[in-house]
Amino acid sequence: MLARHPHVSHNPRQRWSLMIAHPRPLIAVFAMRPDVRKPRGKRHPLAAIFAPACCAMLCGARSYSAIAAWGRNYGTRIAQALGFTHTPPCAATLHTVFRHVDRDAFEAHLGAWADQLVGSLPPGLEMPATAIALEGKTLRGSKKQGAPGTHLLAALAHQVGVTLAQHAVDDKTNESTAVETLLQPLVLEGRIVTMDALLTQRHIAQTIVDKGGDYVMIVKENQPQLRADIALVFTRPPVGDHQATTRPVDLGHGRIEPRNLTTREALVGYRDWPGLAQVFELGRHVMFPKTGQERVEVVYGVTSRRPEQAPPERLLALVRGQWQIEKKLHGVRDVTFDEDRSQVRCGNIPQIMAA
Repeated sequence: MLARHPHVSHNPRQRWSLMIAHPRPLIAVFAMRPDVRKPRGKRHPLAAIFAPACCAMLCGARSYSAIAAWGRNYGTRIAQALGFTHTPPCAATLHTVFRHVDRDAFEAHLGAWADQLVGSLPPGLEMPATAIALEGKTLRGSKKQGAPGTHLLAALAHQVGVTLAQHAVDDKTNESTAVETLLQPLVLEGRIVTMDALLTQRHIAQTIVDKGGDYVMIVKENQPQLRADIALVFTRPPVGDHQATTRPVDLGHGRIEPRNLTTREALVGYRDWPGLAQVFELGRHVMFPKTGQERVEVVYGVTSRRPEQAPPERLLALVRGQWQIEKKLHGVRDVTFDEDRSQVRCGNIPQIMAA
């Protein structure tokens, strides 16, 4: 980590950028991948094939044909900087490499690099990197073409919007089964994992706790008994049970949105949910002054974080961080990278392009 200079600007963002250790360059991560191609006829280093794919996709390419065209448009200086000794590869070469590369090993290398990047953030600044959101997304364009494994379950760092791991969900299974594979390589000690109600499962909570992490889970109808117990605690609170509440109000986008998050500890020791330390009730009352419309919603949740570790304000921030994955992951992939219009479908190409 770089030491602070006495004349560094007092701007916190500039200080933050100076204090981050330089991560390994992404092209060096590509170079670590074992090359399974046969030596005969091989012209391009493997890292040099993946590097222009990243650059081209940042410029809007959605297919290996577009990536190949991008590589040939920018001349020898760019090609040499990316590691080529010859003319950049054609679309057929990209198709062959992307189709046959080991997608799980590729994801593991990228995930380890991203985790190192997030882990290099200094603690105590305005961008702590301790919360991870789990969420699935379907590659709609590839799915329409009949590609297998087009639903990807991802783990995203809340504050910095970096994907730490990604796993294809088999068509014959579901996210709650695949999440064990997704969590296995992640370092969860000292981290908080958030998820929506679909992944609120006992075995997932147990895995997170066993790996030294904590969870924040939303509880809905797929856990009927747990939801009923939590609702009863807030409807008829036990005498002497500790309660804490936060009541922020958001104004903007033509609406007024008060929120009310209350925590209780009454179910600790009563429910055998793994690691349970608190339950919470979150109420949202959205009002639209111009139209007079109103919307009221109440959701329940459980967490393994103790009250002193996660007061209501912190829990509310974690729940809202989970919702922001729609913007930080799905929005970026759908809007910026136009992923749902990509038609790639052969072999491992859809997941490699998504990675």
